[in-house]
Amino acid sequence: MTDAPTSAAFRCGYIAIVGRPNVGKSTLMNTLIGAKVSITSRKAQTTRHRITGIQTLSDAQFIYIDTPGFQTRHSNALNKTLNKTVTNTLDSSDVILYLVEAGTFGAADEQVIALLPKDIPVILVINKSDRVKDKAVLLPFAQQVASKFNFAAVVPVSAKLRFQLDGLQNEIKRFLPENEAVFGEDDITDRSEKFLASEIVREKLFRFVGDELPYTSTVLIEKFEQEGNLRRIFAAILVERDGHKAMIIGNKGARLKDVSTQARQDMEKLFGGPVYLEIWVKVKSGWADNEAGLRAYGYE
Repeated sequence: MTDAPTSAAFRCGYIAIVGRPNVGKSTLMNTLIGAKVSITSRKAQTTRHRITGIQTLSDAQFIYIDTPGFQTRHSNALNKTLNKTVTNTLDSSDVILYLVEAGTFGAADEQVIALLPKDIPVILVINKSDRVKDKAVLLPFAQQVASKFNFAAVVPVSAKLRFQLDGLQNEIKRFLPENEAVFGEDDITDRSEKFLASEIVREKLFRFVGDELPYTSTVLIEKFEQEGNLRRIFAAILVERDGHKAMIIGNKGARLKDVSTQARQDMEKLFGGPVYLEIWVKVKSGWADNEAGLRAYGYE
């Protein structure tokens, strides 16, 4: 690990990224740091954990925390835990990015505003601004949302197209405390490669199976080995029922092969080396000794 940079004028702090589900929080963080460390999906509530992304510049270190989308529609145990993660993150941050989708603001967005602390700088980030055909409506929309809270700044962006992200980081840096860097300058996350591998498989799972797959499905990395630059990863997708297992495997194993191949490609890009990946699908009731799932080789 490279030594962390230090300077009397160096700024470093934690930036929480919050908003309702599917406003682009994970995409924003991934684009800001230049690496995919938080999974993205059209399926709402894909992010289950606090994911930390790190970007270090010559004069500042930005420690972004991607939080689960604040859930207001269902009050089950999982969502209560996710919401608690969000509120705890807000209180321990130096700066907060509150994301909304350009042209869209509803009750769920209002409920997230109610959580925002008054003593921490909050920047209103209007994401997906490139999708608004009539740019004249952006200003009144921004004014409408900005009237609901005392925001430190308002920045329209497109995380996907990198529009205005340099301007956003300049605004963030204004509010970061003068501190030495917490992480090394080459670090991009505090999560282990094993954790990132499980998240990548989970992302591809939601991408290929979509809304048919329950949130209770889990990805477990059973073995993670490294030989030189080669990583050998053995993963298990744990599901509730045989029907879910068949759904993931697909016709003659085609869907599971697609999941495995795309997951392997993302891992190789993130880890910077070849990956040998095996994925099994197992029913949770007997997954520990059930080896009957179809094996999919992602490394060809």
